[in-house]
Amino acid sequence: MDSNDRARLSGFTHAHHPICAPLSDDSVAALLGRAVATGQERILDLGCGEGAWLLRALAAHPDVTADGVDINAGGLTTARHSAERLGVDRRLGLHHQPAADFTAAHPYDLVFCVGSTHAFDGLLPTLTAARRHLAPGGRVLIGEGYWQREPDQAALDGFEATREDFDDLPTLVDKVMADGWVPVAGHQSTQAELDDYEWAWTGSLAEWALDNPSDPLAADAARLADEHRHGWLHGYRGTFGFVTMLLRRQD
Repeated sequence: MDSNDRARLSGFTHAHHPICAPLSDDSVAALLGRAVATGQERILDLGCGEGAWLLRALAAHPDVTADGVDINAGGLTTARHSAERLGVDRRLGLHHQPAADFTAAHPYDLVFCVGSTHAFDGLLPTLTAARRHLAPGGRVLIGEGYWQREPDQAALDGFEATREDFDDLPTLVDKVMADGWVPVAGHQSTQAELDDYEWAWTGSLAEWALDNPSDPLAADAARLADEHRHGWLHGYRGTFGFVTMLLRRQD
């Protein structure tokens, strides 16, 4: 598959999940409730996908303005249509480019990067990039994977990862704090949230393949769903975790 085909299939995987990360509606609402402190923030999402975080913040707070950046044109189109339906499109700017290349003429009160630190080659480079965009006293909401326990080879193979790709949670938090950040709120995704995400990811893709058997990508979609489900159930389930933290600078 080429990159366009992969992007198309990726668009199906979150059709039945509230957000492109292993978080429930209640968890997303709680994190946004802590992150959006005044209701007048200027928000930036680096790797916004279909803009789920931004759309929720804009819909709940009529004085919030936001920008989203992503390389997936299809996701940005979906975000734009959703913003129009919600009547928040005039307060949302969408930018089709790599998140690492984005520049703005003004700083932001709140920067999101949940599940997209790969766009910056890791957690600490992501925080460095976020700091460049952050206004004094601003906050960062960041979501990152970690090892809940030492991964065995089945977990590494299932996730297509190495041991060094993720830290355990104490090490992850220590690195963040050593880099000058203070966690002021956080959420570790529960096993139920992680499982719901995987069932939604694989199920949405598998169902699309069943419903569109004549599409040239149907066989690839079915194979990808099967491989991902096997890697999860026989490999990294119970080993991979996900944490979302609200951070402020120590200085």
